[in-house]
Amino acid sequence: MHRLNVLVYASNSFVSTLNELRPFLKFNHFTTVPNTGYDIILFHDEVLKDKKIKNLIDKSDLLKVCVSNNKKQISKCDAIVQLPTTLKEINNTLENIFAKKKFVKNSSIKVKNYLLDKNEKKLIKNSNSIILTEKEVQLIELLLNNAKPLSKDDILSSVWNYSADADTHTVETHIYRLRKKINQKFMDEEFILNSKDGYHL
Repeated sequence: MHRLNVLVYASNSFVSTLNELRPFLKFNHFTTVPNTGYDIILFHDEVLKDKKIKNLIDKSDLLKVCVSNNKKQISKCDAIVQLPTTLKEINNTLENIFAKKKFVKNSSIKVKNYLLDKNEKKLIKNSNSIILTEKEVQLIELLLNNAKPLSKDDILSSVWNYSADADTHTVETHIYRLRKKINQKFMDEEFILNSKDGYHL
């Protein structure tokens, strides 16, 4: 994991404490606002009294971690660090919410007009979905990541690790079943296309 860049909105004493503990922090922290480059906003709930700062925090698309003395839920907050706290808890909270966001982002891929959820092994369109096998997920990803059509031999070696001279109808069978699933649920006969050069999306 890369070292996180954290934008901090807090009292001078809190920022001073972070500065003193800098060698032990697992993130870089800043108190000025650049154009880009931050992963998370870490703020003390008291700064929300300043309408300008509250507005900046509310409008930001970044992950938000609130440091608070109160037990009540802070709105528009991805995680809360309850005071008093430990350095370990702050480090862990920041790393955990960032890892969770990254996992969710990496597990969902846009494919044509669909969403491929690799974690759930589902192909989703609007409110409809179909369950996919692991090989079907790999097959869709392979076709998605290649701009040009792939031959049966390319697919065999990439998805099934079979040699090109293996006498098998594995690719045709899997593509036939996948097309049938998609067509039955979504009425889409154009999801996987094929030409003389091979299969493509």
